[in-house]
Amino acid sequence: EEAALARAEARCLADAEARARRRARDAVRRAAEDVRFTAAFADEIRRLFPACPDERTRAIAAHASVRGSGRVGRSAAGRALSASAVTAAVVAAVRHTDTPYDRLLMSKVPRGEARRRIAPAVEAVLRAWREPGHEGLAV
Repeated sequence: EEAALARAEARCLADAEARARRRARDAVRRAAEDVRFTAAFADEIRRLFPACPDERTRAIAAHASVRGSGRVGRSAAGRALSASAVTAAVVAAVRHTDTPYDRLLMSKVPRGEARRRIAPAVEAVLRAWREPGHEGLAV
């Protein structure tokens, strides 16, 4: 039994370097996939919201597409670049960046009420970003 344990431990140690190399290769592959996915997400934002400022497009895509984040960009719909998922990511970004939504939540306004209050401002930004020639509009 001791000999078998020693052999198993030796095999495990021998495989450790191969596993480490595989993990490193997989990490490089995932990083490249993430860069491609974030770029594709940004392209879809540009298609749906052509007047969205480029800096905002890149920021929204980067935020929404973080692997393991649980954000809409990493959902099945987000990975498929569905218009509804991309729009949801843009709406969330506008809500948190261009409106007093977070301040409302911090002042104990219920989430549904806070969203109702800021909905017109979010819609105004989305409407402007859907129309070329309105670059940079924010509330």
